[in-house]
Amino acid sequence: MFCILLASGNGLRNGMLSNFEGRAVNRLTIYGGTTSIPFSGFPDNRPINIDHRDVNMIRAQVPEAGDITPRIGTSVSANYGTLSTDCWFNGVNPEFRNINKIKILDNQGRFINDIDMKECRKVAVINKQMRTQLFKDENPVGKMFIAGRLSYKVIGVYDEESWGSRSQAYIPFSTAQVLYKRDWGYNNITLTLNNLKTQADNEAFDKRFRIKLANLHIYDPKDNRATYIYNSLEDYLQTVGLFNAISTFIWIIGIGTLIAGIIGISNIMLITVRERTREIGIRKALGAQPSSILSSILLEAVFITSIFGYFGMFFGVGLGELVNSILQSPGIPEEMGNMFRNPTIEIPVAVGAMLVLIVSGLIAGYFPAWKAVRIQPVEAMREE
Repeated sequence: MFCILLASGNGLRNGMLSNFEGRAVNRLTIYGGTTSIPFSGFPDNRPINIDHRDVNMIRAQVPEAGDITPRIGTSVSANYGTLSTDCWFNGVNPEFRNINKIKILDNQGRFINDIDMKECRKVAVINKQMRTQLFKDENPVGKMFIAGRLSYKVIGVYDEESWGSRSQAYIPFSTAQVLYKRDWGYNNITLTLNNLKTQADNEAFDKRFRIKLANLHIYDPKDNRATYIYNSLEDYLQTVGLFNAISTFIWIIGIGTLIAGIIGISNIMLITVRERTREIGIRKALGAQPSSILSSILLEAVFITSIFGYFGMFFGVGLGELVNSILQSPGIPEEMGNMFRNPTIEIPVAVGAMLVLIVSGLIAGYFPAWKAVRIQPVEAMREE
């Protein structure tokens, strides 16, 4: 029961935390909005556009910032031969690969690099859906396709955990800026944050950062509609805190289960020794030493708890592995695997629980056995 409880808790925890695997957990994205509060002579309903000034401010005034990339997005119609698909182009910097944990498929090219940015190359890293729609079974790397009225060269195919199955592609930010956003505004800015490890640190940073944005664009710092900020670190810390509390609760229940097992072992050993009191008296009358009698009883206690403790550990761990193999099978929906993943228990924890039961059995058998061997043989043989 102890192993099953811990394995179930680990399965829930792993399933929920797996939702953060597709992106960096310390990811922050900024979107422009519209002011809702008049401020410093400016009216409300004033659009706030984020641009290169925000990037410069973050790099100069936000020491917690790590990788940073602006993003420009646009919808285009892509064509290759007789095949076509609607897709979404994202203009990003090379750092975006680390931020979104983008995986380039084996033997399927590369991601955008600094040379692509510098030369404003018309190159694209497409996702698997777009490869299937346009190129079928062909290797698309090095091939040209038409997007709008422009030709792009495929330099890579990526796999990224995201919602939906829309065709998407990443192109150099500099290229997207020239071709699709001549006013030099950005759809959003994405960056990673360092050295924020607690909820309090994250909340303090959020306040400081909103003030910096408000000072840059001249709006009320309390106006949360002027700019929208999505902070995945906040969600991650809240999720971790929730499951830490759940894990603590499960450990309390598990320890209670072990204590119940210890009490059960104690009662069994007490009954066993009591039933053998007459036998102990006969053995003492025949010259058996108390230490010999005591050691035989303790050996029996250790043997019984070891055997059944091992079987309990084996079945508890085995059940977790069985459930895990079922969840990983092809026929199981992916959503179920994301809710409950790898429900197993660490072997050292399971072995530790078994050792606790063995020691408990040893202690539980010692006291009634010691009391029994101290009884005079005549009194012991009279015991019914």
